[in-house]
Amino acid sequence: MEAKATAKFVRYTPRKVNQVLMLIRNKKVEKAFETLSFLPKNATTLIEKVLKSAVANAGKLKDYSGLKVKEAWVGNGPILKRMRPGPMGSGMPIKKRTSHLTIVVTDAGIAAGRKKKNAAKTAAAVPAAKSNVLGAKKEGK
Repeated sequence: MEAKATAKFVRYTPRKVNQVLMLIRNKKVEKAFETLSFLPKNATTLIEKVLKSAVANAGKLKDYSGLKVKEAWVGNGPILKRMRPGPMGSGMPIKKRTSHLTIVVTDAGIAAGRKKKNAAKTAAAVPAAKSNVLGAKKEGK
């Protein structure tokens, strides 16, 4: 089961939020919380709140041992345009960026996903090997 949480119109720049999100993507939720607790970035407080919300939406707030961060992305929000005094009485523009943050958690384990991929690879390789053997026998006759 997947659960999603979003935070919109947040006053953090998307670039700075994405630097933190890169560290928690495709990790277990326990490891993600541990990583966020030691990072010296301001965006970690926002990401912790959204991650806790996603875990609560999954219904496993007390025990989130089987959850994994499936997807985490940030998008551009509206830009607040302000002016600041510049040289000789001119105005210098300031862009105050906002962002939309989304985190998706799933209860599908990491090990289960890897087993499925490996099983699919071996199943695809077996018929190819048989066809090569049959082809070699035909050429020998």
